[in-house]
Amino acid sequence: MKHLLVVEDDRDLAKNLVDFLEVYGYTTDLASDGLAAFSMVGENRYDLVVLDLSLPGLDGLSICRLIRQQLGNQIPIVVLTAKDEVDTKVTAFDIGADDYIVKPAALREIEARIRALLRRVSGATEGAVLTVGDLKVDTGSMRIERAGKVISLPPLPTRILIMLMRASPNVVHQQAIGREIWGEGAVQEGHALIVHMHTLRNAVDKPFDTQLIQTVRGFGYRIAHDEPSL
Repeated sequence: MKHLLVVEDDRDLAKNLVDFLEVYGYTTDLASDGLAAFSMVGENRYDLVVLDLSLPGLDGLSICRLIRQQLGNQIPIVVLTAKDEVDTKVTAFDIGADDYIVKPAALREIEARIRALLRRVSGATEGAVLTVGDLKVDTGSMRIERAGKVISLPPLPTRILIMLMRASPNVVHQQAIGREIWGEGAVQEGHALIVHMHTLRNAVDKPFDTQLIQTVRGFGYRIAHDEPSL
């Protein structure tokens, strides 16, 4: 049974969402302000967080950033907010959010997105050790290392990295990455993919002399310890 944390200060929406998720078999805790949410993530083991952005005490973007930077927690985070500005979406993905749902949204859609994210995150843990150059990913423990340095990544960039490493040195098409991460609706998530790739490059390539992740224009991405073929 999956244990979720819903962070929402609208009492009616929070109650409806919690009741709905529990019907689908989730165990759900509720936090109505940002400080309580951050404390609960630090004290408990959750499978996923549903996070509003407009919260008293500590806003949702700050919570997301703190979870990733201070706690080093890789828990999947689904933002559920009325804010539909592109800049806010980009910021949320850039600091570690894994999905972004704009209110109002049907409860069935929210549950479906939660279920899909949990499925894709759990699907990454098959126990193989993948190696490209000096980069290693243990898909059982989800430990990522490059040149002996441990790398921390949010769940979806980790999933993309594993997909690229399994295909290495071949190119993985953007559409294939989108289908693997978001399902058949991936055509709507193109900008999110760019943001996740930016996060991935910053962690895996930027601190090192050799760049492993390559963009193949018009096709997609590859990861290899050589020069790009296209």
